[in-house]
Amino acid sequence: MQAEWNGKWALVTGASAGIGVALANELAAGGTNLVLTARRKDRLEELAASLRSQHKVKTEVFVADLAEAGAPEKIFAFTKEKGLDIDLLINNAGFGQFGEFPSVEIQRLLDMVQVNCHAVVHLTRLYLPEMIARHRGDVLILASTASFQAVPYISTYAATKAFDLLFAEGLAEEMKPYGIRVCALCPGSTETEFHVVAGQDKFIRKAETAEKVAHTGLKALAAGKSYVISGLGNYLGAHGERLVPRRFVTKIAAGMFKPEKK
Repeated sequence: MQAEWNGKWALVTGASAGIGVALANELAAGGTNLVLTARRKDRLEELAASLRSQHKVKTEVFVADLAEAGAPEKIFAFTKEKGLDIDLLINNAGFGQFGEFPSVEIQRLLDMVQVNCHAVVHLTRLYLPEMIARHRGDVLILASTASFQAVPYISTYAATKAFDLLFAEGLAEEMKPYGIRVCALCPGSTETEFHVVAGQDKFIRKAETAEKVAHTGLKALAAGKSYVISGLGNYLGAHGERLVPRRFVTKIAAGMFKPEKK
C-alpha cells in the first residue's frame, strides 16, 4: 500500500506537525513526491530535507496560513507554476479550541471554520477538475470521531468535523464515475500537538500514535472507502452512539468535557 502513489505528487496541508508529518513520512517511504504546506517554514524545510535524504523523493515547501481566505488560491498557483500534477490531495490542516462558546475569542472560532471547512472546500474544488480531466486522483480529508455527535465545549470544532465527514462521503459517491477516490479519516485522541493547542490536553484518553492514524487513513483511501474510523474502540464508540438518544449522548459528552470552575 505504501507504493500506491509511487512517483506521483501529493499535497499535504498542516504538514509541520502530528498526523501531517506522519502522512508525509509514510507517503515518502512509498516513493511519493510531496508538496508540504503549513505556517511554520522552519519545520517544513526540516521535514522536506529529511524526506529527500531518507527516501530520495522530490519535495516542495510552500508556507501558507489557511486561516487566510486567499491561501488555497496561492497554494494552487504555486503547484501550477511548478508544473506539478497533484494526484493526492490531503486536507489535513485543522485545529480546535476548548471552552464555553461565549468565552472563546470570536476570531478564533471564525478561523476554525475557515481552516476546517472553507479551505477544505476551496482546495478540493481547485484540484478536482484536473483530477477529473486526467481520470485519476485521490482526496483524503481529516475528520474526527467528533464528527459523529455534538460535543459541548468544543461545539464549533465538532460541527466543522461533521461537515468534513459529510462533505467527503458525498464527494466520494460523486467522484466514483471518474475513478477518483475520496475518503474521510476519523481519528480519536492522537499523540499530537492538537490537544495542547486546543487547551484540551488534560482530556487525552488512550491516544493512538499519529503514525497509526496516518497508515489507517491511507490504507482506507487506497481501498476505496468513503470514511474510516481509526481504532476499534473509537469505531465501537462512534457507532454505539446511534443506539441511544442524541440528547443523551450530548449530555454525557458535556459531563466529560465541562471546564473546571476557577
